Amino acid sequence: MNGRPGPSFGALDLGTNNCRLLVARPKGRGFRVVDAFSRIVRLGEGVAQSGRLSEEAMERTIGALRVCAGKLRRGGVSHYRAVATEACRRAENRQAFIDRADDETGLSIEIISPAEEVQLALEGCTPLFDRTRRHVLVLDIGGGSTELIWVRLDDGRRPELAAWTSIAHGVVSLAERYGGDRVGRGVYDAMVAEIEGEIGPFAEAHGITAGAGQDGVQLLGTSGTVTTIAGIHLGLPRYDRQRVDGLRLQFDDVRAVIDTVIDQDFAARAAQPCIGPGRGDVMVAGCAILDAVMAICPAGQLDVADRGLREGMLLKMMRAARAERRESAAR
Repeated sequence: MNGRPGPSFGALDLGTNNCRLLVARPKGRGFRVVDAFSRIVRLGEGVAQSGRLSEEAMERTIGALRVCAGKLRRGGVSHYRAVATEACRRAENRQAFIDRADDETGLSIEIISPAEEVQLALEGCTPLFDRTRRHVLVLDIGGGSTELIWVRLDDGRRPELAAWTSIAHGVVSLAERYGGDRVGRGVYDAMVAEIEGEIGPFAEAHGITAGAGQDGVQLLGTSGTVTTIAGIHLGLPRYDRQRVDGLRLQFDDVRAVIDTVIDQDFAARAAQPCIGPGRGDVMVAGCAILDAVMAICPAGQLDVADRGLREGMLLKMMRAARAERRESAAR
């Protein structure tokens, strides 16, 4: 062996709330992360009301994208993909923002459909599927939307995407309507009821509630809300992905954290090391979405995934690169 590192790949996920980057190198059938970046940019701030990305939100986001572009250059990345999701899908001025990001940072950003977002999240989460169950319900709480992905598991077969749904409620859009400081129990219950009303028909159509009651369903959460709840439950002085990713929480433990979060005001939540000031105003909205999902999927346990869209992009790019090398060698 010559000791030289293998090719580097980059995956950038520009969401309604966060701008997140992973740089990784292939390792076995997976990869090893060599650099990462995450910044709360609130690109989707106000989009639900105005239908447009604001100048302030675009400025914040361009600043984060410049950091990402620098990391991709310094990491010698040979393949990268950058995608944008719900905020850009909704915004009337999305193309102007995409063009500006390209001009000012050199990054080419694709706006992907909800269907592709689901496929990539599923790809990233597959390693955490519990093969002792018949189904997995993957929950992805975003800033501007929430996806539920219903997966069928059969022995020895690749997991099958049976159905999915996307609702236009995420932590940012919900918090903007209901408030993000101290939210009373009555307001919180109204948030939960609204989300239950949105996702209830999907659960009924696919027998999710009944299946979960028979221990046949794994509930797997991939979002900042879920990983934050895990960090708070563990009492982490600072967030630690290695301790959170793959953690299994009992519903009683999840609800104990939710109760604590609901009873706090913004300042108290912001002081939590796993929440911070950047997410203190949206955490209650995330808890309400999670609470509603636990109601329609009473699995009793919540598995935590600190992985999803970016990991899915990396795995797909690495697979394509391996196939390309095999074809080239066969010529």
